Amino acid sequence: MNQYCQYSDADLLAFLREDSKEAFTEIYDRYWKKLLAIAYMHSRDKIMAEEIVQDIFISLWNRRNDLFIDNVSAYLATAVRLSVFKQYVRQKRRSELAEQAADPLLASWDEEKIFSRFMQQYINGIVEELPEKCRLVFKLSREEGLTIPEIARRMEIAEKTAEAHLTKALKVLKVNLGRPYIWILILLFFSQR
Repeated sequence: MNQYCQYSDADLLAFLREDSKEAFTEIYDRYWKKLLAIAYMHSRDKIMAEEIVQDIFISLWNRRNDLFIDNVSAYLATAVRLSVFKQYVRQKRRSELAEQAADPLLASWDEEKIFSRFMQQYINGIVEELPEKCRLVFKLSREEGLTIPEIARRMEIAEKTAEAHLTKALKVLKVNLGRPYIWILILLFFSQR
């Protein structure tokens, strides 16, 4: 019997950060069926769904030392949905090349609008997974536009604590979004101020 099946997801993540292939295998065994079902439900393409799930697990292994995940199930499910969306955008883009030639500005704008909306939802999903105080500090900062001193007063915590929570939230978002999307994060949240 596999000893890793007894561990919680948090324990498995700790082992994974230490390069444990057994912990990775246990995470895979726990979640691959669920992820395949999600990918298939959104794509209606068995081969695409299998490739997406495979890519998600490859990415999990490759980024194991850089990830800050509180909820493995939610993280993996969100990653699958994002991958399906990216595939959908790629396919749509290929199929509409002829239409883009007729009106490239409109087609580009629609794609950007869809991507922006999806990224906002994806970021909101990551934010909801943050620890409670960290999430509250982030929302007060980004949604209400409060400064660190204002957040500290409202939450009755030290300014350094508020700053630490905000820093942690931004770090988690940066890691989960990856480098290419960090500018999207910055634009989305600062454009709301």
